[in-house]
Amino acid sequence: MSRREKPASPSVRDMVYTAMFGAATAAGAYLIIPLPPVPVTLQTFFMAIAGTLLGKRLGAMSQVIYVLLGIMGLPVFAGGKAGLGVLLGPTGGYLLGFIAGAYVTGWIVQAGGRAGTVRIALAVASGFLVVYTLGVTGLCLLAGLTPIKAISLGMIPFLVGDVLKLGVATLVTVKVRDRIPM
Repeated sequence: MSRREKPASPSVRDMVYTAMFGAATAAGAYLIIPLPPVPVTLQTFFMAIAGTLLGKRLGAMSQVIYVLLGIMGLPVFAGGKAGLGVLLGPTGGYLLGFIAGAYVTGWIVQAGGRAGTVRIALAVASGFLVVYTLGVTGLCLLAGLTPIKAISLGMIPFLVGDVLKLGVATLVTVKVRDRIPM
């Protein structure tokens, strides 16, 4: 690995922001928008903001912190659930998707100079797609659902909410990124 490729050690500021976004994702499990038939949480919103503002490495690390808190037994997963069983259960793919989704979001935002509004929106959409891909795959493998059934239960009901979250996450990123010293 060349000197340029070696990741720098995170600063205290980086660690604080990373922990804060992990905690925000945990809080997002409790911030519910009651849309029928399936309520929408704000976990993916905070995952997206973590990726856009912190970048790929720290954004993903914030989600690792979130998942580790839940595995350790803190009731931070949707519905106040906790434990390794949740990660190994039907919704575990979504939890792993938060980590990968934040990484992909941050990677796209960081690629090629300052990201404009369109690239930020595409980055957030890509991160959501990663979450859906891993989540639906988990539903197929661990809940025994067919791909069509997994998509109809684990993706389609959330699309309207995620379009709204995508728009707000993009606007928040554009407005806030210059005010957060990174």
